[in-house]
Amino acid sequence: MRSFRFPKQFSVNFLRRKLPFLLLTLLPIGALSHEAFAQAVYGSISGTISDPQGASVSGATITVTNIAQNVTTTAKTNDSGFYEVTHLIPGVYQVKIEQQGYKTAVQDVVVKADVVATSDVRLEVGALAETVTITGIDLTLKTDKSDVATTFNQRQVQELPTFDRNFTRFVLLSPGTQQLPGWNHAASENPQGSLQTFVNGQHFSGTAFQLDGTDNRDPILGIIVVNPTLESVTETKITTQNYDAEFGQANAGVVTAQTRSGANDPHGSAFMFRRNDLTQARDPFTNSVPDVVSGRLLPESLWSQFGGSFGWKIVTDKNFIFGDYQGTRSKEGGSVLTTVPTALARMGNFSEYPVQIFDPASGDPVTGQGRVAFAGNIIPQGRLSQQSLNLLAKIPLPNLPGITDNFSTSGPDVFDGDQFDVRDDQYVGENLHIFGRYSFARFERTKAGAFGFEVGGPDLSGARFAGSSKVRNQSLALGFDYTLSPRVVTDFRLGYFRYRVNVLPGGVGTSPAADAGIPGLNLDEFFTSGMPAFGIETPGLRGNFDDRRTFKFGFSLFANGCNCPLAQLERQLQLVNNWTFLRGNHNYRFGGDFRFAKNLRVPSDSHRAGQLFFRDAGTAFVNPDLTTSGGTGLASFLLGNVSDFGRFVSTVTDAEERQRRWYFYGQDTWRWSPKLTLNYGLRWELVFPEGIKEPGTGSLLNLETGELFVGGVADIDKQFNVETSYKAFAPRLGIAYQWTDKTVIRAGYGRSFDIGVFGSIFGHAVTQNPPVLAFQQLDQEDFRTVFNLSQGPPAPVFPDVPANGRIPLPDGINARARPFRMRLPTLDAWNVTVQHQLSNNTSFEASYVGNKGTHVFAGDGPAYNPNQPVAGPGPENNRKPFFNRFGWTQGINYFGNDADNRYNALQTKFEHRLPSLNILAHYTLSSIKNNEDNYFIHNRELGRGPASYDRTHVFFFTEVWDLPIGRGKRYLTGTSNAWDYAIGGWQLNSTTTWQSGLSFTPTVSGANCSVNAGPCRPDLIGDPSVSDQDQNQWFQGGIGPGTPWAKAAEGQFGNAERGSLRGPAFFQTDLSIFKNFRITETVKAEFRAEVFNLFNNVNLGLPTSEVDNPNAGRITGLQFPNARMRQWQFGARIKF
Repeated sequence: MRSFRFPKQFSVNFLRRKLPFLLLTLLPIGALSHEAFAQAVYGSISGTISDPQGASVSGATITVTNIAQNVTTTAKTNDSGFYEVTHLIPGVYQVKIEQQGYKTAVQDVVVKADVVATSDVRLEVGALAETVTITGIDLTLKTDKSDVATTFNQRQVQELPTFDRNFTRFVLLSPGTQQLPGWNHAASENPQGSLQTFVNGQHFSGTAFQLDGTDNRDPILGIIVVNPTLESVTETKITTQNYDAEFGQANAGVVTAQTRSGANDPHGSAFMFRRNDLTQARDPFTNSVPDVVSGRLLPESLWSQFGGSFGWKIVTDKNFIFGDYQGTRSKEGGSVLTTVPTALARMGNFSEYPVQIFDPASGDPVTGQGRVAFAGNIIPQGRLSQQSLNLLAKIPLPNLPGITDNFSTSGPDVFDGDQFDVRDDQYVGENLHIFGRYSFARFERTKAGAFGFEVGGPDLSGARFAGSSKVRNQSLALGFDYTLSPRVVTDFRLGYFRYRVNVLPGGVGTSPAADAGIPGLNLDEFFTSGMPAFGIETPGLRGNFDDRRTFKFGFSLFANGCNCPLAQLERQLQLVNNWTFLRGNHNYRFGGDFRFAKNLRVPSDSHRAGQLFFRDAGTAFVNPDLTTSGGTGLASFLLGNVSDFGRFVSTVTDAEERQRRWYFYGQDTWRWSPKLTLNYGLRWELVFPEGIKEPGTGSLLNLETGELFVGGVADIDKQFNVETSYKAFAPRLGIAYQWTDKTVIRAGYGRSFDIGVFGSIFGHAVTQNPPVLAFQQLDQEDFRTVFNLSQGPPAPVFPDVPANGRIPLPDGINARARPFRMRLPTLDAWNVTVQHQLSNNTSFEASYVGNKGTHVFAGDGPAYNPNQPVAGPGPENNRKPFFNRFGWTQGINYFGNDADNRYNALQTKFEHRLPSLNILAHYTLSSIKNNEDNYFIHNRELGRGPASYDRTHVFFFTEVWDLPIGRGKRYLTGTSNAWDYAIGGWQLNSTTTWQSGLSFTPTVSGANCSVNAGPCRPDLIGDPSVSDQDQNQWFQGGIGPGTPWAKAAEGQFGNAERGSLRGPAFFQTDLSIFKNFRITETVKAEFRAEVFNLFNNVNLGLPTSEVDNPNAGRITGLQFPNARMRQWQFGARIKF
């Protein structure tokens, strides 16, 4: 199999040129620069030491020792009795307090990254040689900052039931989070399984992922680069709002994770997990009848994951190493129910179809008026396209009755993955700590379409993909922290990641379109080889090519989630320097973060062999107002009449984008009094316009002039004359007031910025414009034909670059545009929280959380079409804003970052932590409103309403529980060792979530649409609710008298508002049952039985929202992508 080759000039040459300069730059600015990472890597311990009367004890010696590594740090209390020890890697520490005249106090404290562990101690009078051990408190009030966050410790990460053992699922366990419904990244580009999770109403791409204090987010796709293995993670913190000024390039959440380190004593694990179809419940929609090919209700599948970890010392108390490996092997069976043409229809006989087809050759070729029906609903044999017949010969006949949903098949999705991490920690004396970590992940996936590996077609159930993909992800982190004095600490980080993907369609090297007699599609043996993508419209679905009742084949994003052929190589180098100064009760932090990104992407968002669409209107009757009735896309296909066409075409395949991002910050944490702490800081983000490597290898469309500005030509610089915004200042303010010993009140405000996704700021745009890449788009009114299959499409035209570097954009070529002044997605966020400690190990908190997004996306994606026609009289093209100005009939992708959104929520959280029982429960009552992209250019308020991912109520509960039964436990504590093997060592862990229904919008089909552009909505004239909602009728459909819906007045959009209906709720419990055995004093074995969706609840998806559809209100599937029927998984793990 062929693959793309990438240039190799980044790493060595770039480091040689840039690193010395940057090192010299970072050091002098340490006193005034950004730190996105000191606290992202480290935690700290602070507290106040007092005497028996409560007076401050100054000058006390504080000795903090990492118990596993025996590494020690010391500090002294100041005049207020306050001390703080920073730059501690997560773990368990012993805190020892010594002062003449008092007994020595000792306490064990758990340190977490980006968390200040409080250890306030009241000393007892006595001899220094006497020792008092203080019982540690794991769950304390947060009195040092006002962020809204949830932390999961190592035990929760490793022992909670987590489907596919996917680290990013922990984001969904935090308040205010919601997975994007109805869509997921193509599995070919996201084999690491990063979930698309909205945080407090903000886009999933706005969540920053950090691994060991270095950036771990791909800004092109907005996903995690290296999805850490659960064996490698010591803890994770999900901060959903009001993070400190040290954190940035995020306007949703910040997810930090730390890898494990070695210790003086060896520790590690070995594990194996496995599940198959024998312990899987069937999907009532896709597995309701046996597969006609295999005879099975459930396709054969097998998933396994195995590996291990090991950590130890290289030099006692000085050098420690840790490594882990994880392998995943999967052969998941998938099935699909789809539509293929019947035997009669393939001969042009549409007598089985309930619609009349009309002869497009019989009417006016321009207006479509005067068409005559085909006699008997049969196309004469002499009119059938031989090219279409040749293609249909490759498509199997129906194996089920009917004209839709008449073909079922199954097949495997083969996936292999390998990951490993290696980390080394070196302590040089008490003042210097050096560490390095390297992570590698390899993934390969192969999956055929419904009609085979060469013909493609709809993807089988499971991962939405057909074709083959190979992905290599790598991450490197190097750094040190150095204590210059007890009150001055600096640290340095070097981070590097690489994301590389190759995606190919089936049938690379073949020429099925050319073999069928279609010219102009299969033009070479690689990029344009294989089966083009064909979408044949089904009556009543009006261009809904995602619907299974639509006949489609080939490979493409719309056909089966294959953006192919695709090659991407993304790299980022990061340099960070941070300084911490302790002065009295102040903790000053300053830092600088410099990122240098490169991206090479050769995409096929529109398949390079072509995407051909055949509309119902092509064989429909055209009314005087240009609306249509009757017709079917299959009849248009059999005539060979293409309704619209698109494809990507490139002149070069090595055009690379580059971008610099510089971030600075300063912050002070001021302990004003023992009860009041203030956090205030300022962050400055400099995101420079992206540029190109070589002149002429990229352009940006200027919507004011209608010209493509070609970078590096004439007076246009390599950044396309886009202006940098120097006003991205982000203030942060937090207040924490300890009202009583058990209650703290926190409030915070912060502004943050991000760089978006899919080309809004970086990538996906300038190198995907002419003269590098063109999106050839041929589009007319749906009843007209852009070309016949016997002719093939016209060749794309790439205009020459004129001397002034400004190319007038030709008609029919889609281009990408941005504002010519940087416009960063911006968030203003605020919260007020009250936390009350119910006991030493139990707390409850309630928060009001609000935010406003500015310069954000319209809808769920970054781009919208500013050349969308306005609704009204006249030909469609005349109603397009840029047709009269520049003659454009094509769509334009405008990355405007010019919408806004609002989020308001009540978030409550309950935590209980004991060694034997951990409970986390939270409830969120929220409202999210934003704009949709459809018609946004003409009427922003029309699409304003609840977001597609808005759920009013969300409840979540999780627990990790060692059952108190057996030897040394609460019950049957005196049992013998033999009996203890049977009744002791049992453990229950679970997660339960209940979520109210998603919002959705009622629509109508074209036949009852009162506008010729924009959203088609009805008038609501009654109550559409039904008394007993189920999958057959979730709401009342229909249109006209006797129904709650009516056709809107002509030219009106209808009064049914966006998001005015709600879908089914979601409920699921995942449970794991452990049996633990002690093999030796230090070696333990555990056997696991894990069940996902314990009660086998059918979580229904959204109903058909088209009210005049015969299936209106009917639900035909599970909630995608997070619903699944019950599955059992079994595993074994040895740990020491």
